[in-house]
Amino acid sequence: MSDPEIEVVRHARARRMRLSVDPRSGKVKLTLPPRASLKKGMDWAREQQGWIALQQAKMPEARPFAPGARIPIGDAEVEIVWPATGAGRTPRLVGDQLLCGGPREGLEKRIERWLRQAALDLLSEETAEYAERAGVSVTKVSIGDPRGRWGSCASSGQIRYSWRLLLAPGFVRRSTVAHEVAHRIHMNHSPAFHRVVAELYEGDPDRARAWLKRNGAGLHWYGK
Repeated sequence: MSDPEIEVVRHARARRMRLSVDPRSGKVKLTLPPRASLKKGMDWAREQQGWIALQQAKMPEARPFAPGARIPIGDAEVEIVWPATGAGRTPRLVGDQLLCGGPREGLEKRIERWLRQAALDLLSEETAEYAERAGVSVTKVSIGDPRGRWGSCASSGQIRYSWRLLLAPGFVRRSTVAHEVAHRIHMNHSPAFHRVVAELYEGDPDRARAWLKRNGAGLHWYGK
């Protein structure tokens, strides 16, 4: 039996034991070579509790969707207001306030559903804009909550985004959209692909990538 707080993964190409802490969740992962002893691996991992605690202490704080919390939506910061006079169960954005009614129970889920729909609407609109600019078709836009990527484009023409892009600055979100639409022309990351991204996007894609590298993990802590 393995420690429930440590996820154990055997990797075919691993040559030694490796311990890591997921910056998006704080979960600990122990990677083992195919034939390594699980007991030795777990014993070694438990000896690293000081290192694990240090890494977890560096993680962003959880930011639940609770009354009074402030969350970023694009380039604005919005306050969650509950209970809001005259507001229904479905949240409503008015100025810099997200007005929420209904019972306190389930409030966080209602807010996340609203954010997901807002993300889908905005990303669909911006995808259509860039697709028209590029002269390509996109068959479907959808959203999810993946840990490892902000967008993906299938050869079928379907593009899928992380809904958490709604929480990123506008220039970061739009750069990601331009990146995925460019894959409708080049399904690779060749110099030709990057030239298309640069032509579609109205800013510096490198700046957007740098922002995500520095701050992207923190977006996963909203709603925790």
